Amino acid sequence: DTKFNSSSPGLVLLPYLNNICIPIFNMKRKGKVSRKTKETSISVDINIDGKGKYKIETGIGFLNHMLEQLSKHSSIDMNIKAKGDTHIDLHHTTEDTGIAIGEALKKALKKSVGIRRYAHAMIPMDETLSRVAIDISNRPYLIWKVNLKVEKLGEMDTELFKEWFQAFSQAAGITLHVENIYGDNSHHIIESCYKGLA
Repeated sequence: DTKFNSSSPGLVLLPYLNNICIPIFNMKRKGKVSRKTKETSISVDINIDGKGKYKIETGIGFLNHMLEQLSKHSSIDMNIKAKGDTHIDLHHTTEDTGIAIGEALKKALKKSVGIRRYAHAMIPMDETLSRVAIDISNRPYLIWKVNLKVEKLGEMDTELFKEWFQAFSQAAGITLHVENIYGDNSHHIIESCYKGLA
């Protein structure tokens, strides 16, 4: 893999993967997706070369919080608006938001030319330590080794976090390994996973 000097003219760090550099010159790395199904209506607009600014409205408070952390710590600007059949449950909105964000990221990366494919992060959060590893391979796959001790965080069923990461990795074309190594607090555990993805 070619390594670029981030101080060189025409180069910028790709915030999504912390260690990745790509020559951008005049190339804009933005992705916009509108997704409508019988259950949901979602719009996503992202800018990889942003400053971590966000406006996120999914109708699910805890999911909003996690996506805000993803935007802030990746420096990706995110504008996300989702409406779904939350009067039934939160499954469709959670999953379809993951799909739409993954599709927007894939559009923004275009053919992924010039980036380093692999990255990983170890994220401590108080008593918790989690590891996230990524391969931008266009071979989507999720390994999820995260056990949460509670059934809900806020109004959100904790089993839906795996559904979000699965939907995101499939839509983005990313091999994604997410593992909580240790931790007690379920909020800390899942937040460290999103921060690791950043």
